[in-house]
Amino acid sequence: MLTKFFPFLLWFKDYGVDKFRIDFLAGLTVALVLIPQSMAYAQLAGMPSYFGLYASFLPPMIAALFGSSRQLATGPVAVVSLMTAASLEPLATAGSEGFIAYAIVLALMVGVFQLSLGILKLGVVVNFLSHPVVNGFTNAAAIIIASSQLSKMFGVYVDKSAHHYETIINVCKAAVHYTHWPTLFMGVLAFAIMYGLKKVMPKVPNVLVAVAVTIVLSWAMGFEHNTRVDLSAIDSPEVRAQIEFFNGINANIPVLSDQRTAQSDGVDEAKKANDTILELDAVHDFNVTAVKLERLKHEAHIQREQLRAHLFSGIEQADGSLKLYLQGQEPQGVETDGRTWRIKVGNRLLDTTNLLIMGGGAVVSTVPKGLPSLSIPKFDMKIILRLLPFAAIISLLGFMEAISIAKAMAAKTGQRLDPNQELIGQGLANILGAVGKSYPTSGSFSRSAVNLQAGAVTGLSSVFTSLAVVVVLLFFTPLLYHLPQSVLAAVIMMAVIGLVNVSGFIHAWKAQWYDGAISIITFLCTLAFAPHLDKGIMVGVALSLAVFLYKSMRPKVPSLSRFDDDALRCSVTHGLQECEYVDLVRFEGPLFFANASYLEDQINERMTNKKKLRDIIIVSNAINDIDASGEELLSLLIDNVRSAGVDISFSGVNESVTKVFERTHLIEKIGRDHIYTTMEQAICAVHEHAHQDDPDHQCPLSTTCKLV
Repeated sequence: MLTKFFPFLLWFKDYGVDKFRIDFLAGLTVALVLIPQSMAYAQLAGMPSYFGLYASFLPPMIAALFGSSRQLATGPVAVVSLMTAASLEPLATAGSEGFIAYAIVLALMVGVFQLSLGILKLGVVVNFLSHPVVNGFTNAAAIIIASSQLSKMFGVYVDKSAHHYETIINVCKAAVHYTHWPTLFMGVLAFAIMYGLKKVMPKVPNVLVAVAVTIVLSWAMGFEHNTRVDLSAIDSPEVRAQIEFFNGINANIPVLSDQRTAQSDGVDEAKKANDTILELDAVHDFNVTAVKLERLKHEAHIQREQLRAHLFSGIEQADGSLKLYLQGQEPQGVETDGRTWRIKVGNRLLDTTNLLIMGGGAVVSTVPKGLPSLSIPKFDMKIILRLLPFAAIISLLGFMEAISIAKAMAAKTGQRLDPNQELIGQGLANILGAVGKSYPTSGSFSRSAVNLQAGAVTGLSSVFTSLAVVVVLLFFTPLLYHLPQSVLAAVIMMAVIGLVNVSGFIHAWKAQWYDGAISIITFLCTLAFAPHLDKGIMVGVALSLAVFLYKSMRPKVPSLSRFDDDALRCSVTHGLQECEYVDLVRFEGPLFFANASYLEDQINERMTNKKKLRDIIIVSNAINDIDASGEELLSLLIDNVRSAGVDISFSGVNESVTKVFERTHLIEKIGRDHIYTTMEQAICAVHEHAHQDDPDHQCPLSTTCKLV
C-alpha cells in the first residue's frame, strides 16, 4: 500500500553508493541544460525569464517522486510554454502581474485536471489526440516557436498582431528598417557553439557553454548600454510632442477599461433584474465604451510603432549629459558617440523625466535572488471558466508528450510504465509547482534523453536537478544579469529543431491517406490560426472524430470467396468469382445504431443483384458488440430475407453478441441450427440446400476436401 501512494520507495530496493553517485551526476548534468533552457522557455510563455527557474524548482522533483518513469525529466517545455502564452494573451499583457497570476492559476488547473484523470484511471482520454493531429500540431508549433524568436534575434520590437504571420511580417519590416548587429552576432555565436559542440563533443553541455561564453562577452563589451534622459534631451519637437500624445492616450486607456468593467457589471445586474429596457441601455453603454477603448488601443499601437522606428544619434554635452538627435539631423561638424539610440516603448506611460533609451542590446537583467514564496493562487471563477478549455488541451497535450517520451525510454530500459500513475505525477507537479509560482510544465524530450544518456538509475536524479536549481536561485542569480536575450532565443530555436518531423506526414499518408490529410490540415490550420493554437488542435480532433464516425457508419461489408490457398478472402479486392446461390458476407465492426441500416442496405443490394441467391451467411467474427438498434435491425432483416425465399445464417458469433441474442430471444428467431462456429461449417451446412437445383454447379466457395 505504501508503494502505491509513494512509488519512489521502490527506488531504494538494492540501492547503493554507486547508484547514488550516478544519479547525482545525471541530475547535475540535466540541471546544466535545464537552467538556461527554462529561462528561455519562460520568455516564450510570456513570463519574465526567472519564472523558468521557479518552474524548475518543484515540478521536476514532484513528477519524479510520484510518477512511474525513473528517467523522465519534467519542467518547462517549448510546446506547453507556447500554449500558455496563446491561452493568456487575450486576458492580459505578456509579462504583466495579471498575466503572471493567470499563468500560475493555469498551472494549478492543468495539475488538477491531470491528477483527476490519473485518480479516475482515465489516461485513455489522451487517445482523442491522434498521432496525425499531434504530428501536424507539433510541426506547426515548431515553426511558430522558432519564428516568434526572430524579433529577439534581430533586436527589434513590434506589437503582436491578430495573426502570427502578420507579426512575423512586421518583424521582418522592422529588421529591414534597423537591425542591432551585436544582438544578431550574439545569437549566431550561440547557435555556432551549440551546434559545433553537439557534433564534436556531444557529452559537453553545449547550451551551458554557449550561455557562459556569451555572458562573459556581453559583460566585457558593455552589450546592454542603456541610459535614462529627460524628455528635453531629445532635440526634436515632433518626437517630444509625439511622446506627450502617446502618454495622453495611455492615460485614458485605464480609465475607459475601468468604465467598461463597471458597465459589464451593470449589464449583469440588469439581466438579474429582468428589466429589458435597462438591459438594452446597459449593453449600449458597454458597447460604446468598448468601441472607444479599441480605438484608443489602436491609436496607441500606431504611436508606439512610430516611436520605436525613430533612430537617434547621441552627442555628449560638456556637462556629461547626452543630447539625442534624429539620425540625419545632427549638427554639422559635431562628432557623435557612434551608437544608434532608440526609445524603449512598452504599453505603459513613458516617464518624461526619466526616459529609458537603448543604445545596446537586450539582456535578461536582474533575476530576483532566493526561492519563490509558497502560496495558493487566488481563484476567480470567471477567469477559471475562460481558461478551462485551454487547461484541458494543455493537460492532454503535455501528458501525451510526457508519456510518449517515457514509453520510448521504457523500451530501452525495460521499465514498466503506468500511464495513470504518470498522470498523477504530472498533476501533482503542476499543482505544487503553482504553489511555488510555476507556470504549466511537462516532460522534456531533450532533457530526458540527457538524463538517460547520463545513466540515471532512479528518479532521484530529478531530485538532484531541483536541488541544483535551488542553489542557483540562492547564490548565482547575479551571474545571469548580462545574458543576452538573443542567446535565449537561439536556445529555443535550437531546441525546437528536433520537433520538425516531415517524415511524420509521409508515414501517416502511407498508412491511410486520410490520416496524412488530417495531419497536413492540422498543420496548416495551426499556422493560420496562430496565436490561437487551440483552434488548430480542435480542427484536427474534429476531423479525426469525423473520419472515425464515417468509418463506423460505413464499415466494410465484403463478400468472401475462395482464394488459391483455400482461404476465404474479399472477392472484389482479389478479383474472385462469387457463388450465385450463397453469399458469404463479412461485417467488419460493431453493429450499432449508426451503421445498422447500412448492413440492411448492403444485404438488400445483394438480393437485388443476385437473382439466384438462396442463402446468406453473415460472418460475425468482427462484430464484437451489438446494441438494441443493431438487434432490432437483425430481427427485421431475418423476416425480410426469409420472406423473400432466401435463408440467412450466422457464423463466428462471439460470446457477448450471443448473450444479447439470448436475452432478446433473437436466437430463437434465427434458429440455433443456423448459428455456426466457423465459416467452413456454415458453408458445408448450406451448400447442399443452396445447390439442390443445380448439383453440378462449380461453387467458388467449395473445396473437395471440405464438402465430400
